[in-house]
Amino acid sequence: MSIRLIVKHPDAVLRERAQEVTKFNANLHKLLDDMADTMYDADGVGLAAPQVGILKRVIVVDVGDEHELIELVNPVIVSAEGEQLGPEGCLSIPGLQGDVRRANRIVIRGQDRNGKPIQYESTEFLSRAFQHEVDHLNGVLFIDSAESVYEARKPEDQQQDGA
Repeated sequence: MSIRLIVKHPDAVLRERAQEVTKFNANLHKLLDDMADTMYDADGVGLAAPQVGILKRVIVVDVGDEHELIELVNPVIVSAEGEQLGPEGCLSIPGLQGDVRRANRIVIRGQDRNGKPIQYESTEFLSRAFQHEVDHLNGVLFIDSAESVYEARKPEDQQQDGA
């Protein structure tokens, strides 16, 4: 396992559509392991393969809930309902955040690292994280749909505000 370089906007790879994974092998397992290590090292809650320069339909998400680390290969959102508006940031766009409108509840299907079908029903923050990462697989960034974009607040500023 190793930390990979996170691709930064405006790199063109972030605007390309990722390809479906057809081989579930040691290379995929290493990619998933490296993506998780990279996400944790960068204090992120999600990472898509294009963010490490790999145009494959692979995401990892860990929002700190009971699910812990979720790995999804070839994820597809099969249903979405409700609405939420909230702040998002992105490891590929450091220093910026934006308010993005997303579905509040989704059902997402995909495969695990071995090709076995899996499905998650999610709401709120986990739902937002899944949608954000699936957007990356389609070459879409949060700044494309944000209702407002602003400078990210620094952790020390949040502590002073009591947030």
